[in-house]
Amino acid sequence: MEPLTAGAIATLAFTKAFEKTIEKLTEATLTKINDLRKKIWQKFRGNLKAETALAAAEKGSKPDLETVTAYLKQAMDYDNQFAQEVQNLAKEIQQEINIGKIQGQNVQNVYGGEAEQYNVNNPNAPVIQGGSGHNITFNN
Repeated sequence: MEPLTAGAIATLAFTKAFEKTIEKLTEATLTKINDLRKKIWQKFRGNLKAETALAAAEKGSKPDLETVTAYLKQAMDYDNQFAQEVQNLAKEIQQEINIGKIQGQNVQNVYGGEAEQYNVNNPNAPVIQGGSGHNITFNN
């Protein structure tokens, strides 16, 4: 898995966009999000401009989230240990969110006939008609 960008990490830590997803997350995942947020706050403790941007980003300010992203990128570039710690936390959070999305889909397995069929309800996925009349659905 590729490293997450500073922007992706800042978004995970400070964006309210995950409110619908957060309702489905486990307590352990919510704790990880809080840990990530605290780790970022600790890194910038004493930097008044960064703290101001962090506080505004927590309230939903997109321009301040971009400022936080810039500070975070710089900190990750210069502090490999910090970068590794936030990367690992963010990956764990991202995996939990992705698992939650998959579990929230309507999945149906159909057995029998010429071949087994696996369906995932995703209206955005393309459907391709198989040669013997079977549907093949690709999901991203």
